[in-house]
Amino acid sequence: MVIVGAGPTGLTAATLLGQYGVECLVLERWGSVYPQPRAVALDDEVHRILARLGLRDDFAAISRPHQGLRLLDRRMRVLAEFRRDGEHGRHGYPEGSMFDQPELETILRSNLQQYASVTLRGSTEVTALTQAAGGVRIDVIDRITGGRDHVLAEHVLGCDGANSLTRTSIGATMRDLKFTQRWLVVDVATDADLGHWEGVHQVCDPVRAATYMRVGQTRYRWEFRLTPGETAEHYRDITRLHPLITPWTKDIPAEALQIVRVAEYTFRGQVADRWRDRRVFLLGDAAHLTPPFIGQGMSAGLRDAMNLAWKLAGVLDGTLPETVLDTYELERKAHVRSMIRLAILLGTAMTGGGKLGNVVRRVVAPRWRLVPGLRQRVMYSQTPALRRSALVVRQRLRRTLAGALCPNAVLDGVVRFDDLAAGRFAIVTSVAPSAAQRAAIEGRGAALVITRPGSELQRWLRQGGAHAAVVRPDGTIMRAGRDLSDLCTALPVFRA
Repeated sequence: MVIVGAGPTGLTAATLLGQYGVECLVLERWGSVYPQPRAVALDDEVHRILARLGLRDDFAAISRPHQGLRLLDRRMRVLAEFRRDGEHGRHGYPEGSMFDQPELETILRSNLQQYASVTLRGSTEVTALTQAAGGVRIDVIDRITGGRDHVLAEHVLGCDGANSLTRTSIGATMRDLKFTQRWLVVDVATDADLGHWEGVHQVCDPVRAATYMRVGQTRYRWEFRLTPGETAEHYRDITRLHPLITPWTKDIPAEALQIVRVAEYTFRGQVADRWRDRRVFLLGDAAHLTPPFIGQGMSAGLRDAMNLAWKLAGVLDGTLPETVLDTYELERKAHVRSMIRLAILLGTAMTGGGKLGNVVRRVVAPRWRLVPGLRQRVMYSQTPALRRSALVVRQRLRRTLAGALCPNAVLDGVVRFDDLAAGRFAIVTSVAPSAAQRAAIEGRGAALVITRPGSELQRWLRQGGAHAAVVRPDGTIMRAGRDLSDLCTALPVFRA
């Protein structure tokens, strides 16, 4: 297995595959962690993925819970506030966390070293991918010596970002979801505490839309929509930048603020028309680009890795049929498209419409939290269920748990569900299994969780109209129902 790109998506995929003992070579054009901050936020579903990688405590040490989203008008008056649980969400982690991407990549790389089956090769640029009957040839160049070489792989995961060579090599193209905006992104370090609400501040102004958030103990992020003709170059001098950030920095002198980065980004909504060609797969920004308004850019890539890794491990191990790989794009493309559309919708609602938009927002925004569907999407971190596939089995037009995530509930007051499942399939049941059913579950390499009366998982099953559920290694419900025998029969063999 070759993984192209050692960003968060590539490192996550490599770690998950390493946990299953899959031999991986990660090729990265940079010699070390790319030093510039980029992604800064993730939710508790993705925090759960990091915990699965073994980074529960390490990530907690470098991250900062945030309280949600606050909408402001151009005069910094609060229009609306959507709070999130800054301590423990439904999966046991803060519903929103801020972090510095280089610090995240550092702990991901350090953690990866414990897997003997995974090798990270830096300063190596991939120049071509060629598929043949027996695998994939990857041509590379050493960026230090200039030496050329090639490696052969059974599969390739393209985690090589928005300008993906992997995507080009399989003839995939990005389909535009009709959203393009130019923004200035600014990271500043200061020992001064700016003293603001510990959440994301969104200035809803069509002329100068802006976003502010505290990323770390001494780190702050601002994003400003650029007007026609403006460029990031103009704001690299703190004296020119300072007037933009003054509403937050107040009386702090410019010399007390250290510019970490000033960059121009074009926010886009795009999804690749296909994510796979035979043995080559696209993940992360190589497959999709999203505006940052709901903080799902990097998170979507980690969800990709979580969805695909166990399927590949099962296929390589021989316990799962190769057809399960067809479910990756089917499940993830629909999910990421819905998240991108939500980001575009919220971005347009918060920053569009000109002067009329400002008038409407002053009237409507304070009442947004009363709209049930919008409140669910903005206030809570839960993302949509995966669509129907061979690994998400549900009947149309019937209530079901299938496709959603199983709660990472505390079991017996000691461990959480993910710790017990440990990357395996699991049966969660409120009905005591027979000896034959136990044997069937154990024989398929699955975990068994029998819910206690009144427990969180039992209430969850009851609310979904089920007595039991099959949970996949990525925490997604494969199928749920009232007949435990039927579910045991449907449980795949998985011993990767």
